[in-house]
Amino acid sequence: MSARIFDAHIHCSESQDDLLIPYARFNGLEYTLGELLSEMETENIEGGLLLSPPLKGGGIFPNDGIIDLCNKSRGKLLPILTVEPSRDAVNDALELARKYAGKVKGFKIRLGYVEAFASDPVFSPIYDYAESVNLPVLFHTGDTATSSGSLAHSHPLTLDSLANKREELKIIACHFGNPWIGDVAELIYKHPNVYADISGLFTGREKEAGAYGAKFLDSLVQKVSEAMYFAGTAEKVLFGTDYPVEAISSAISFAKQLKIEEEDRSKIFFDNARRVFSL
Repeated sequence: MSARIFDAHIHCSESQDDLLIPYARFNGLEYTLGELLSEMETENIEGGLLLSPPLKGGGIFPNDGIIDLCNKSRGKLLPILTVEPSRDAVNDALELARKYAGKVKGFKIRLGYVEAFASDPVFSPIYDYAESVNLPVLFHTGDTATSSGSLAHSHPLTLDSLANKREELKIIACHFGNPWIGDVAELIYKHPNVYADISGLFTGREKEAGAYGAKFLDSLVQKVSEAMYFAGTAEKVLFGTDYPVEAISSAISFAKQLKIEEEDRSKIFFDNARRVFSL
């Protein structure tokens, strides 16, 4: 019997301005809703969370567009609302979250793509609401898809002060903070309310020619496995693909190579997401 899988980190927009299109092409993907749903069915993925991708010009695909794509997905996709660091963006996200209460499964803040820290007061109304209805807040951490990103703002340790002040807020460090995987291991060890996903870690680099490309995936498997050894648990780790940055099949293969017990692999693939996102 195959493991149950829930993908906690998916992108799709069908916009020609989508900055993830080059990743899709590199991975041989059409990057459409139809392809995404077909791939999910092929890989036996029961459902997933849909997040806005970045667009040319520095903006995001609109949250109402994400909700529309989820409505077209026949129940396979659930929306995460991306929140930019402005009062208007915060108010708009809160309005959508209340309108689609029960369907919206969390918020996303693009640290590094926007030059704001997680502790910026502009996000306080989002955190207040998320705490009140038990919704997680996802944070981009680690490397960015564009060379113009701010690593000072996307470093995962910037989440530490927020986790100290808001112990009831579910905080998710996306991409395991790569390349600062060890720092995220400390965060999920220290804070009961901090989690991490393993999405978008290798971005097709396993296909690179040469000795370094061949060893890259092995090094990631070792680092993520050791991070869980340090944290002493796999219950804080969520499976995600970051489609189209990673092909779904490649992301599943990566998770299956982690040097952990099969019981823990099942937690990463499905059980942890069911608990964290109240599925």
